[in-house]
Amino acid sequence: MICGIRVEDIAEPLMREIRYLDKLVDELARGKAIEKILRG
Repeated sequence: MICGIRVEDIAEPLMREIRYLDKLVDELARGKAIEKILRG
């Protein structure tokens, strides 16, 4: 779930990628290491 939307339900591949990047930025802003984020 990203921004209240299930990523699997997004049909448009570009929008799906944008949501993933949005979540990545959120995790980085919280201070998580990028290695931990990408590993999961």
